[in-house]
Amino acid sequence: MQYALKIKIMIGVVWILLLSGCASAPAHKIATAEEIFAMSPPQRIDNGSIFQPSSGMVLYEDIKARNVGDMITIILSEQTNASKSASTSTSKDNAVDVTNPTLLGLPTAFSSSLLSSRDMSLASSLESSKSFSGEGDSAQSNQLSGSVTALVTGVLPNGYLRVEGEKNISINQGEEYVRIKGIIRPVDIRSNNSILSTQVANAVISYGGNGVIANSNDMGWLGKFFNSKWWPF
Repeated sequence: MQYALKIKIMIGVVWILLLSGCASAPAHKIATAEEIFAMSPPQRIDNGSIFQPSSGMVLYEDIKARNVGDMITIILSEQTNASKSASTSTSKDNAVDVTNPTLLGLPTAFSSSLLSSRDMSLASSLESSKSFSGEGDSAQSNQLSGSVTALVTGVLPNGYLRVEGEKNISINQGEEYVRIKGIIRPVDIRSNNSILSTQVANAVISYGGNGVIANSNDMGWLGKFFNSKWWPF
């Protein structure tokens, strides 16, 4: 009975490890326009005036994003390169040589039928050598270009804008998406209501897809387990 229980526990642990090995990172959810306006609806002030701050018009300024729900174009211009290399080499040699001492001018020697049939002396020598050599290289680069139109989801107390945007493209038997979210400064917004992605603070940029092509590049669940941190070897 106890043996069967142990088998069931081991199977359960292996199953949990398999599921954790094939788990993927959660996708960043982008708020929709309806959710944005629901979070910060315009407030009307009944003061008897025709003008309302929530519905004001900009007559003498460039039309730029400044309020919740406004749109802004983010120009994707991401390019990073990183490389790292390391090399280590060590060696160590030891040698010990003890000559046979002399006694009254004669070299010491003895014979023993228990140990050997030949004469033996006290001379001895010892040598040891060890070495280690290691080398590693790592390089990574990525490049992303394009544009995504995002919505202002919030205005911070200092006037900075929180923006989120998403673009979905369906091509043949697959679908690709680009998501971006972060914080921008109104002074960095260009006259055409656009901003570079390199000027977005705390930027979270996701690019991926799904479909036949994406599935063909995805590793199987068993392969993910053997390449996960749970595989002890």
